[in-house]
Amino acid sequence: MLHNCGDRRESIARDEADRQRFIDTLGETCAKTGWRVHAFVLMPDHFHILVETPQPNLVVGMKWFLGTYTARLNRRHGQTGHLFAGRYRSMLIGEGGEYLKSACDYVHLNPARAKLIDSTQPLAEYRWSSLPDYLCAPGERASWIEVGRLLRDCGIKRDDVTGRREFAARLERMRGGETREQFQALRRGWHFGEEPHRKKALLAMKQSRSKHLYGPEVNEAAEENALEIIEDELRAMGWSQEDIETERKGHGEKVRIAQRLRAETTMPLRWIAEKLHMGMRSHLTHLLYWSGREKPRVHPIVKPRKPITTLREKRIPPAAKPDTEPAVQPTRASEPFAFDTSFD
Repeated sequence: MLHNCGDRRESIARDEADRQRFIDTLGETCAKTGWRVHAFVLMPDHFHILVETPQPNLVVGMKWFLGTYTARLNRRHGQTGHLFAGRYRSMLIGEGGEYLKSACDYVHLNPARAKLIDSTQPLAEYRWSSLPDYLCAPGERASWIEVGRLLRDCGIKRDDVTGRREFAARLERMRGGETREQFQALRRGWHFGEEPHRKKALLAMKQSRSKHLYGPEVNEAAEENALEIIEDELRAMGWSQEDIETERKGHGEKVRIAQRLRAETTMPLRWIAEKLHMGMRSHLTHLLYWSGREKPRVHPIVKPRKPITTLREKRIPPAAKPDTEPAVQPTRASEPFAFDTSFD
């Protein structure tokens, strides 16, 4: 599921022409990329799109979609600059039908939750979502909107008048009865689904190391990698989690594991100190500093210098010295200085 909002929470569509242009641009994007949209809603200052990507082209497609719509809106209104507040947020939806159904319900109930339609109006009267397409005949809806899977997950066997009425009635029953906790998981994080599916996604991110991964999914993948390193080290040492908790904070094995985590992961010192039970972050910093200084220093071998021979000594041979040298007469300057002991 994709989400983005206007820069500084400003409007991303000023009038109906802009809203129709948003939907048309989304349809063009799907034609270029092969995407299948299960649900979408365009709100005054943000949007939600639940999209299935048969090919790994989400980043390229969103770049074209957001860039093209922004250029068209700016050209129409004679303005320049950004329209959206940075990069879009993406959430991976699990494989189970309940997760897709909950995500689509969250999208389709957005207008009622934001009170963009009156309580007496049907949800389908809000034109700028995929719900009107769900309630019209197959030949009248956009070709890039996929309705079959959601209808099946809702227990609707046929895409006919009866089935579509049943689908609309189900949403109307949910309207107003939803709680904040019901959709809390869809408002935060990067994954909504079963734990095995999340593990599989983390493994794929770890192997791909794509430069297009951002935010919470990258942080969670890094944390998963760090936890695996700790488990491998404990297994190799024959330690248990209880040993980590009871051994002293500055134990040599703990310091060694901390050094490996610093070298192979991006986890902060505070996280490492907490997981290895090594006390405060400052204490771990102290331990790592002194463990790095304990390595023996290698002193270079200093070779003795050769005697320096001046250029003059090389060119001019010394004069021959006489057999006997004249005695040197001591001068006053060369005589030793002595104190007069009689002086007081």
